[in-house]
Amino acid sequence: MPLNRDIYQALESILGAAHLTDQETDLQCYGYDATAYAGLPEAVAFPGTTEEISAILKLAHEHRFPVIPRGAGSGMSGGSVPCRGGLVLVLSRLNRILKIDTLNFLAVVEPGVVNRDLQQAVEALGLFYPPDPASMNFSTLGGNVAECAGGARAVKYGVTRDYVLGLTAVLPTGEIMRTGVQTVKGVVGYDVTRLLVGSEGTLGVITEITLKLLPKPETRRPVLAFFNRLDQAAQAVVEILHGGVLPSTLEFLDQPSIRAVEDYLHLGLPREAEALLLIEVDGERQEVERQSLRVREACEKLGATGTRLAQTAAEAEDIWKARRAVSPALFRLRPNKINEDIAVPRSRIPEAIRRFQEIAARHDLLIVSFGHAGDGNIHVNVMYDQKREGQESRARQAVEEIFKTVLALGGTLSGEHGIGLAKAAYLPWELDPVNLAVMKKIKDLLDPNHILNPGKIFPA
Repeated sequence: MPLNRDIYQALESILGAAHLTDQETDLQCYGYDATAYAGLPEAVAFPGTTEEISAILKLAHEHRFPVIPRGAGSGMSGGSVPCRGGLVLVLSRLNRILKIDTLNFLAVVEPGVVNRDLQQAVEALGLFYPPDPASMNFSTLGGNVAECAGGARAVKYGVTRDYVLGLTAVLPTGEIMRTGVQTVKGVVGYDVTRLLVGSEGTLGVITEITLKLLPKPETRRPVLAFFNRLDQAAQAVVEILHGGVLPSTLEFLDQPSIRAVEDYLHLGLPREAEALLLIEVDGERQEVERQSLRVREACEKLGATGTRLAQTAAEAEDIWKARRAVSPALFRLRPNKINEDIAVPRSRIPEAIRRFQEIAARHDLLIVSFGHAGDGNIHVNVMYDQKREGQESRARQAVEEIFKTVLALGGTLSGEHGIGLAKAAYLPWELDPVNLAVMKKIKDLLDPNHILNPGKIFPA
C-alpha cells in the first residue's frame, strides 16, 4: 500500500515532523547502498527509541506498507535498498554505547554505534571486540549484526555471530522481543538470537545488542611474504595453520592485485609475484615474537621469494597499506567492477583462482582476487567498462560461472556480504528445497504481511 497522507500524518504523530521526511533529495540519499542497486522510498524516518519503532511497525503491519531498516548504507548486497518503495527506517539516532562491563567482558550498544567507535572505547579499557569488517570505520553494529559481518580477523576470532549474546528486536508486527543472555552459557529454548543475526533486516529491527568482549592482546606483528607460484602460497597457509600458529589475520592478494597496488602506491612490491600473503599474529609479546618468526620460516620453507617482518608500529602500518589499498587501486584498471565475496575450502583456493582466470579469458575480462586466505573467503572482482558494448553483459555471465565453480568446489555464494538483492536469484543454487521452504515458513510466521524489507534474500 502506498504511503498516503493519512499514514504520513500518523508517522508524524509517532516521530515528530523533524524526524520524518518525504523531500526528494532525502529520498534519493537513502535509496542506495554500496552496490549499484538503487530504489526510491516514499518517506524516510529517523526513530529514536524502541517504542517508536514498535509503533511504526504496528502501523506498517496494519496498512501493509514496506519498511526497510537501514544503518550506514555500507552493505555490499543491496540489503537496505528500498526496491518496493515504502518507508526507510534509519537507525542512526540510536547510537549510544549503553554499557561496557569490564568485569563480565560484555558491552551493550544501540544499533547505530559505529564499529570502530566501540573498538576504540573497549580497547581504552583493556578489552577487545574482534569483528573488523573492511567498513569498520563507518559501518554500524546494527548492520554488522543484520549481515553477520566478517573481517580479516575471522580466521582466529570468528565473525559477528560469535560475539552476539543477546538482542532487543522489534518484530514486523510491532511486538518487542528480547533474546539471549548476559552470561557465558545459556541454552534456554531455541537460539532465536542466532536466527536474527544474519537475517538481513527481514525478521526484525534490532534496537539493542549485547556483545561479548575479550581481553585486548598485548601486541601484534604482521609478516608479508611473496610467492612466485600461487600453490606455494596456499601450501604455506596450510603449513602455518597445521604448524600450531593461529594468526589473527591471514590475507592474500593475487598477481593482478599486487600489480594494481604497486602501481597505485609504489611500495616496492614485486610485480612478478603470483601471490602475496599478509599474516598477522597477536597476543603476549614473547609469544608473538616466536610465532612471527615461525610464520616467516614456514613461508620461506615453501618457497617465498621474499618476506618482510614488521619491527615497529610504523612498519606494521606500512605492511597493511598494501591490503587496504586493493579496492581503490582496482579502479585504475577498469572503471566498473562486480565485487563478490564467495568462500571455498582453504585447500581449494588455488584451483578456484585458476578457474576464475579461465573464466576471465573466456569472456575477455579482467578478474582480480584477494581476501581472507585463512578462512577461504575470496573477494572476486570482475572488472569491466560499462561504456564498452557487451562488457557488462559478459561480466554478469562471468559472475554466474564463478558461482557455479564455487559450489562445485564445495564453497558458498557469500562469506560475509549476505544475499540481499544481489544474490537472491541464486539462493536455490546453494540451498536444498526443504531448507529454503523452512526459511520461507519462518519469514511467513514472523512477518505474515511481508512488510519488513521485502524483496530481499528470497528469489522473486
